[in-house]
Amino acid sequence: MKKHLMIWVLLMPMVLHNVHAKEGGLPDFTSLVKDTSSAVVNIVARENADEQNKPLSQQEEQLYRFFGMPGQPQNRDRVSGGSGFIISTDGYILTNRHVIQGADKVTVTLKDRRELDAEIVGEDEASDVAVLKVDAKNLPILEVGTADKLQIGEWVMAIGSPLSFEHSVTKGIISAKGRRMGNQQYVPYLQSDVPINRGNSGGPLINMSGKVVGINTLIVSNTGGYMGISFSIPIEVAMNVADQLRSHGTVKRGLLGVGIEDVNQEMADYLGMAKPSGALVNNVSKDSAAEKAGIEVGDVIVEFNNKTIIMAESLPPVVGMTMPETGVEVKVFRDGKVKTLKASLDALEPGLVASNGGDDKAYGKGLGFTVGSLTEQLQERSGETEGVVVKSVDEAVVRRAGLRVGDIIKKVGKVSVSNLKGFKAAVADLEEDEPLVLLVRQGAANRFIVIER
Repeated sequence: MKKHLMIWVLLMPMVLHNVHAKEGGLPDFTSLVKDTSSAVVNIVARENADEQNKPLSQQEEQLYRFFGMPGQPQNRDRVSGGSGFIISTDGYILTNRHVIQGADKVTVTLKDRRELDAEIVGEDEASDVAVLKVDAKNLPILEVGTADKLQIGEWVMAIGSPLSFEHSVTKGIISAKGRRMGNQQYVPYLQSDVPINRGNSGGPLINMSGKVVGINTLIVSNTGGYMGISFSIPIEVAMNVADQLRSHGTVKRGLLGVGIEDVNQEMADYLGMAKPSGALVNNVSKDSAAEKAGIEVGDVIVEFNNKTIIMAESLPPVVGMTMPETGVEVKVFRDGKVKTLKASLDALEPGLVASNGGDDKAYGKGLGFTVGSLTEQLQERSGETEGVVVKSVDEAVVRRAGLRVGDIIKKVGKVSVSNLKGFKAAVADLEEDEPLVLLVRQGAANRFIVIER
């Protein structure tokens, strides 16, 4: 039987000196742990599930009838947990969004066993970063380092609560940098072989100088357990988000307005490039920063604001970390030469994510799926001139409802949808807990799909 790798988020529930080498040349982690562990916290998030007055779904009704279980299920709390670390003496804590997502109550346990209620200051879906605040003073903190300077093969250490075992310490080396996972475009993940499991989410990845260089976030596994590959959010990305959440409560990202793809060997030969490199532009949005700067379809973006672009996936993170209206230099390979263009970035709207495909915007924050505008090619192929196309399905409840990538949504409730703007407006008019009733073109037929929220 063929096994499929799955990406697992790690839900569950300070060194100020250089580390000396032990005999045999291996690093000594003992002083590292002593100096950093007091700034690492355990997090428990509770979501009250008020099932008493919530009607059962058709599937639940069938299960209850089949097993002879009349009546509604009892109220219960949904509990999840993870890790985090303190970044300011007055109680700001950094963790993953998925650790506290949907929580009504968040409890933080310090190394000295104190339990404190935490306020959710802000959370950012695009980066999976969240900031908490506890009411305390003179707390120990982790010093922030830099992931940019990490070398492949460099020793790093993780502290967290895997499988609820608080303040567990593991170590390993950096395996790779700039990894892209799934639909995530704004995080160039650090890959390491540091053993982490469920409950490590939100905990720090620490270098040998005792500085935090990443947030441990997910693993790739076909068993649900650690298999030698783990991924962390670079600390520069996390702190950029955290600073904005603390200051404004939201996160702003720059938008260039291009669709991009990798340059393969055949395309490199055709363009006259010495080797495959950069981000090949396959679409330029109308009136975008890219169009105004003179970027054209067929250009290869090889440098953005002094950062070399090796692959297409390297571009969105550096653009996203640049504030809107910032003036930037973009170097493109065109007609056998490198040309420098100047652009002033647009703002990525809240709820929108940039895409590498021909359509550079997709909407879907909090829906469990994303949609984009119909391209001319899709209109010709489907015969539909109005609506939006489903670009990704991210949550199980949406998959179970029957929505698929490539479906064309024509109506939300009784409201016809002409374009992306119309879809956003129709969704915004719904009550928060009102189900999404969608009329979709699926294959050659139309069907209604109901998604509970």
